Amino acid sequence: MNRYPLWKYAVIAGAILLAILYAIPTFYGTDPGLLVSSTQGQSRDVDLEEVKGALDDSGVEYQGILRHDRGVAVRFDERERREEARDLLRERLDDHAVGPMRLSAVPGWLQAMGGKTMALGLDLRGGVHLVMEVEVAKAVERAYERYVDDLRTAFREAEIRYRDVQLVESEEDTHLRLKFDSPAEAEKAEDVVGNQYRELSLSPSERGGEFLQARVTSEERSRLQEWALEQSITTMRTRVNQLGVSEPVIQQQGEDRVVVQLPGIQDTARAKEVVGSTAQLEFKLVDEENSVEKALDEGAPPGSDIYYGRQEGQPFLLEKRTALSGEFITDARSGFSQQDNQPLVHVSFDSRGARLFGRLTGDNVGQRMAILLDEEVITAPEIQERIGGGRAQITGMENSEEAHDVALMLRAGALPAPAHVVEERTVGPTLGQDSIEQGFNSIVIGFLLVVAFMAVYYRLFGLVADVALVLNLVFIVAVMSLLQATLTLPGIAGIVLTVGMAVDANTLIFERIREEVRVGNTPHAAINAGYGKALSTIADANITTLIAALVLFQFGSGPVKGFAVTLSVGILTSMFTAIMVTRAIINPSVGRRRLARLSIGEG
Repeated sequence: MNRYPLWKYAVIAGAILLAILYAIPTFYGTDPGLLVSSTQGQSRDVDLEEVKGALDDSGVEYQGILRHDRGVAVRFDERERREEARDLLRERLDDHAVGPMRLSAVPGWLQAMGGKTMALGLDLRGGVHLVMEVEVAKAVERAYERYVDDLRTAFREAEIRYRDVQLVESEEDTHLRLKFDSPAEAEKAEDVVGNQYRELSLSPSERGGEFLQARVTSEERSRLQEWALEQSITTMRTRVNQLGVSEPVIQQQGEDRVVVQLPGIQDTARAKEVVGSTAQLEFKLVDEENSVEKALDEGAPPGSDIYYGRQEGQPFLLEKRTALSGEFITDARSGFSQQDNQPLVHVSFDSRGARLFGRLTGDNVGQRMAILLDEEVITAPEIQERIGGGRAQITGMENSEEAHDVALMLRAGALPAPAHVVEERTVGPTLGQDSIEQGFNSIVIGFLLVVAFMAVYYRLFGLVADVALVLNLVFIVAVMSLLQATLTLPGIAGIVLTVGMAVDANTLIFERIREEVRVGNTPHAAINAGYGKALSTIADANITTLIAALVLFQFGSGPVKGFAVTLSVGILTSMFTAIMVTRAIINPSVGRRRLARLSIGEG
């Protein structure tokens, strides 16, 4: 009656051994390390011997150096030595990204078997947490701006006589106003737009038959907004990778927000600048026919606008038309001027950009050309001669770090829409370590209290439940490590809750066994009935809790998801340990012996 077939014991024993094997790596922990990566994201560009030579020459002690899938990783025994080495490598390897990381201390043989330490969330590791809101509506506005030039070109090619293509913006509506020489020309334009620009819808204007209004369709508007968010995430991820951050988290939240978590980074201002800057590079000619002072007093003349310098806020009167944009950039690297050793950025264009830049500089020798980043003037030099070869230099950087960050953002590309920070948190490494220790202590205290209660109240059966509780914690750690699920501070709370909930199943079983004994059943029959009759109740209770945890995971934010993950894993593992493992221990202990009573605290 109370016997398991041999194969069940083999499955349970195998599962326990595997759980122990994959839970062990977590207790090895991690060592402080540095990741040296190429600014182009290619590990082959990082010379391991160059990194090793720079460290050896400086005398900085390190534990090991190895190839990483994103570059070269260096292991240290203390965080202070890592910080010293980071400053040194950033100075010596200015064309590489150097960032903090954690390197697993798990032995090689265990790593070869797939053993990994449990991934820790930002609240336990320390770092920067940002929530960026992307102005996806701006992507639609920029699409309208592109259509102005596109439609003019299309009408010229189709030999349609038009007078103007104008962007009209208001709080209620944004559309393009198309003006033609006659209603007949407007009808021709309808055919051109219908064939070439199906994403635009045309409607007649109240101004008369020679006018048309063009609007982006609702489907195209939705597509542009989704594209803006997806492209923003891709660009942010590229920028973060070039910062050298190990194991960053960049993911969508809602319809227009992006969560960015940067472990090991403490400089919030720099993180916001690098991740959130639009990095829209533009070249505009300076309007030298009109006075800046007069424009400030009376307003900018038609075709021009006022912009301000990046550093000192100096006003510039520039032509509205962008002569060249950063979309043609293929590479950007920081460096120093050979004349005055000032920091600058070297920019390379693709073939089309090189032709446009050559034509721009060749046609405007003697004029000043402003270089803008996010609508702020970085520099406005005079064009001395035609610049060919597709290369340019951007001066006016305050320091080498700013030049490095500007080059990084230009390489990664511009964000398709502006993004701003709506939430930010910085967790220090000390606070993270304190959270780990306090969380661990709470688990231990909760575990010991439950163990003591079960042993006193249910005696020998309670001790069996305590063994299952220990194994349940082992299974939780093993599963979390294997899945590389992130453990957060709320996740620790989920484990503490699971410790209490894990014995619920055993409590139901043991109370059922007591009832069976009271009505006169034999100990063997009581055990069999207790496990059999309580199973449906246990399953119902755990399934409803699991559904709630899954809902939390699906619709909750980061901390709530961390709680939901550990709770879900704990529920599934507790079902196995509380039912199958305890039965596997109790069955051999009672065997086929005739028992007068059970040590279950029935009095």
